[in-house]
Amino acid sequence: MSEAAITMRGVVNGTPQRKRVAVGSGVGAVIETYDFIGFGTAAALYFGTAFFPGSDPITGTLLSFATLGAGFAARPIGGIIGGHLGDRVGRKPVLVASLILMGLATFAIGLLPTYAMVGIVAPILLVLVRIVQGLAFGAEWGGAILMTYEHAPWRFKGGFTGIVQAGFPVGLLLANLVFLVSVHLPGDWAWRVPFLASIILVIVGLIIRAKVPESPVFEDVKAEGKVLRAPIIEVIKTDWGNILRGIGLRVAETAGYAISITYLISYLNTNRITESWQTLTALSLAAGIGIFATWGWARLTDKIGRRPLYLIVTALGVFWGFLMFLGVNTAVYPMVIIVIVLSYAVFQNALAGAQGAWFPELFNANTRTSGASLAYQISAMVSGFTPFITTLLFGAFGWVGPAALFSLYALIGLVSAVVTPETWTKAQREYAKEASAEARELERAN
Repeated sequence: MSEAAITMRGVVNGTPQRKRVAVGSGVGAVIETYDFIGFGTAAALYFGTAFFPGSDPITGTLLSFATLGAGFAARPIGGIIGGHLGDRVGRKPVLVASLILMGLATFAIGLLPTYAMVGIVAPILLVLVRIVQGLAFGAEWGGAILMTYEHAPWRFKGGFTGIVQAGFPVGLLLANLVFLVSVHLPGDWAWRVPFLASIILVIVGLIIRAKVPESPVFEDVKAEGKVLRAPIIEVIKTDWGNILRGIGLRVAETAGYAISITYLISYLNTNRITESWQTLTALSLAAGIGIFATWGWARLTDKIGRRPLYLIVTALGVFWGFLMFLGVNTAVYPMVIIVIVLSYAVFQNALAGAQGAWFPELFNANTRTSGASLAYQISAMVSGFTPFITTLLFGAFGWVGPAALFSLYALIGLVSAVVTPETWTKAQREYAKEASAEARELERAN
């Protein structure tokens, strides 16, 4: 095959390793999410009494969610570090390092002493380890999504990045299934075992990621001498508008998740609407559906563009905040399941599916990891403290407060989608289709 044919095929149809890269990045996303989201589940169900036992139930929940938020607050810092290294050193080293850091931090949570053992030292240690988790998770996403995007075929970048994004519901499902089983274990083992067991996933993930090749786009940037000394500063100077728009887009998804899933778990259990096992079962079902939903939504953006899906879902989300709480307040378990499934499989998964390709396309190749990571992770600070804020709103206004906040986040996402340019237009889709056919013809001719 001629050099022209090989180049054409690589640009249009992706690299030969495209599937391996997508799966490898997705497996890492599974592990990182298992670790990070597992903390949220434990915070809602166990940490209030294990680390803040002297508090009343509401205060204990507040303190537990504040600890949860500390990890989200650290994510932008992790995103800055990971983005800088991803644009300077390469995408692959960031993938491996973030996975190791997350794995060690999560395993350490399973070993932490409780308040009953060491007093105030216990919650301090919990916060410190949570911050390390946040740094690792902040660095993870940019590397994983960029590696997949840059290896993927031109016409199917949404579908390929959707594989990575689908790793998050897989991690959520695994975490909740483990917690569903461990809930029957005695005492603190109910929350320790899920964290200790994560070390097995980390070892598997490292073996898979070690075989993933570096991004061809980064290799081109390096070969052309376009690697920047300070990509973070450059992207802030030249692309601050897209960073702000990305933050708004992301807030609707991640902060909305913090209300519709993380807080709702606590709401259901605190108000005795459902038992813990029922809540975890419903969430596990939603996560299972979400695996296919996320990938399906991502593939849809390859056909209709990134922006239309975001506009439709965020517009519906403005009303969903109130409908969501009206549904669970019926205390009818099938209705609770429906609410959780719709909240996750539609109002979170659709937005996450669109982000996988849309965010990288907003930035230049030599600042792409930094820009996408900043937009993605800065919004995490909002979502990280949202369960804490939502608990305060519930205390002041009842369920209407959290419902209104969810609708506000959806409105922010809607406005952001309106002002963010489409990066995968109809003309681009048609041209990519023609180029793909030309690449195949050129390959056959050679």
